[in-house]
Amino acid sequence: MKVKTAAKINLALDVTGKLPNGYHTIESVFQTVGLYDEVSVELTPKDIVLSCEVPEEFAASDPIPCDERNIAYKAAKLFFEENGMDCGCRIHIKKGIPSQAGMGGGSTDAAAVLYCLGRMTGKSVKAPEKLGADVPFFLTGGTAYVEGIGERITPIADHSGKILVIAKGKEGVSTAQAYGNIDSLSAPEHPETRKLVEAIEKAPDTAYKFFGNLFEQAVELAEVSDIRSEMLKSRALSAVMTGSGSAVFGLFKEPAQAVRCVDKLREKGYFACVCETVPESFIILD
Repeated sequence: MKVKTAAKINLALDVTGKLPNGYHTIESVFQTVGLYDEVSVELTPKDIVLSCEVPEEFAASDPIPCDERNIAYKAAKLFFEENGMDCGCRIHIKKGIPSQAGMGGGSTDAAAVLYCLGRMTGKSVKAPEKLGADVPFFLTGGTAYVEGIGERITPIADHSGKILVIAKGKEGVSTAQAYGNIDSLSAPEHPETRKLVEAIEKAPDTAYKFFGNLFEQAVELAEVSDIRSEMLKSRALSAVMTGSGSAVFGLFKEPAQAVRCVDKLREKGYFACVCETVPESFIILD
């Protein structure tokens, strides 16, 4: 079975506290977007074999482990162990989502493996969050209000069909370091996440006014600032870093504006593409 599996952005992302175990609690609005990896899964008699196809522009800056360290491999292992299945599978991942971008590129691959194995066997995994906090969201995708450490997911009004430019430089961000920087902020300005949820449900065309990301105050990357500036000069309604970085998304009213923005960003050497917000994670190819 082969699927395209979507990336996500955080339309808003706030950090609301820190638990005794060291995990941070968040308040966020997750949104799947039309930037995809392709994942194919084939059942085999034994062993899990993983192969990856990574564009040079990603591989040069963001090495992706293509072995048992990969979260997609771990997803297959968990699936077989939890269901007592004595078999294996062959997984191939063709990357279209940059890594270390705050877009869930690894988590969406893991969700795709669980989805494919589930469709092929009729079985499922009880606790996909064991693999990572974003994995449960990707099993459905769309637009969702997310709380806790990412495990409390509430679907909200569909916010698909919005025109985006997504761009990323070569700098990556360590999630651990980003959260450490959050802890050091003295008087942070928190995004108004609940107002965003209300706007998406009642006045979606104005929702962009409440886009925001606390990590922009904790992660200082020249490339992020430059990309945001270029998007706003290109008449983006809003331009915000996603996750703990380092990708940036810009919302545009007109497709032509988005295309011109991509051209300018690519001239500067950035990865950039036009896509839309989408209502689900998976597109079945075969």
